[in-house]
Amino acid sequence: MFDIEYKGANGVVISTKKARIVVDPKISVAGFKDINIKDAVELATEARFALGSDDAKLNIEGPGEYGVADFDIRGVAAQRHLDTETDPKVSTMYRVETGDVRIAVLGNIFEKLNEDQLEELGVIDVLIIPVGGGGYTLDATAAASVTRKIDPKVVIPIHYADSAASYEVPQDTVDAFIKELGAPVEEQPKYKLKQASALPSVLTIVQLERN
Repeated sequence: MFDIEYKGANGVVISTKKARIVVDPKISVAGFKDINIKDAVELATEARFALGSDDAKLNIEGPGEYGVADFDIRGVAAQRHLDTETDPKVSTMYRVETGDVRIAVLGNIFEKLNEDQLEELGVIDVLIIPVGGGGYTLDATAAASVTRKIDPKVVIPIHYADSAASYEVPQDTVDAFIKELGAPVEEQPKYKLKQASALPSVLTIVQLERN
């Protein structure tokens, strides 16, 4: 049905047989090589993580509903971790539906999601969430709290301490999130789901290799 690969920082690639989504492709901000895939759908949780590539099938940088290739996408406005409630909401969370599976992608958001935001995200099977903290993004405790609110079957942690990265602020290790959430862990090179019935029956952390 689809694969999910982790490229470092917030960078993720979601692939079906017919199409690909690149999340936050401008990972050079963290010292990695930008993700530039021809004919991919580009999703940016913030404008500064977008490439705006002319080779993209579609560039999405904000709230709204989008149907493209194998995906139905909804963008939901969110407050950034560093902003106040009165600041404009410049971050976007995404729900990506492919087949009968729903994936949520969260960027550097404030942890207190309201009922309207949770309702817009809806039922989520797979959650992709940053966990590194440092005052820049969700830390282990906040990421675990958000995960419990959304209640997915699979959670994929991203944006955590990595010796190859040059983050603006130090990030906690993924182990801190694993310990905080207390769910079973599977380590995989990439997450492959062939059908919805293969989703785990209890919340499972899938730790992906950066590749």
